[in-house]
Amino acid sequence: MASEPDIAVDGDETDVTATTQNPDTEVDSDSDDYLIEEGEIAGDYLEQLLDVLDFDGDIDLDVEGDRAVVSIDGGDDLTKLVGRKGEVLDALQELTRLAVQQATGERSRLMLDIAGWRAGRRAELTELGSSAARRVLESGEREELAPMTPFERKIVHDAVAKVDGVSSESEGAEPSRRVVVIKD
Repeated sequence: MASEPDIAVDGDETDVTATTQNPDTEVDSDSDDYLIEEGEIAGDYLEQLLDVLDFDGDIDLDVEGDRAVVSIDGGDDLTKLVGRKGEVLDALQELTRLAVQQATGERSRLMLDIAGWRAGRRAELTELGSSAARRVLESGEREELAPMTPFERKIVHDAVAKVDGVSSESEGAEPSRRVVVIKD
């Protein structure tokens, strides 16, 4: 795991920390450098946004696999930037991706997390997928889960894939697309 020093940004109170994490695989250093640059651009954009909104928070920049990950933590009112079911967070992520694309000319796949909401949601969905897979394995009956976003469905599919004897597929049309778990 490579790590870079803290980055002081514009002398503000916002603390921006950049690290890279490459679990189990070596990533091309050019690719890694690009993802760090992408994260720094996103961090600058988000710092300006926090200043305009008068929110406090620490911005952490990571590289996980082939994606820049930007996290904002530490402020009292950050949950307002998450919104109901992460809707504001999703919108801010898209705006941040557009800001990065405008600066680099390349489409961004960065992931934004605020106040640990996305990390917590990932844990919930992983447990949901594992539990559904175990129930289907025991009962033999297929199970349809509630409609989810593509990001949420991917997490559930990954959790189901770790249980032998069951599989999952997505059915329906957005915004009502859902994961269905079936016995093999």
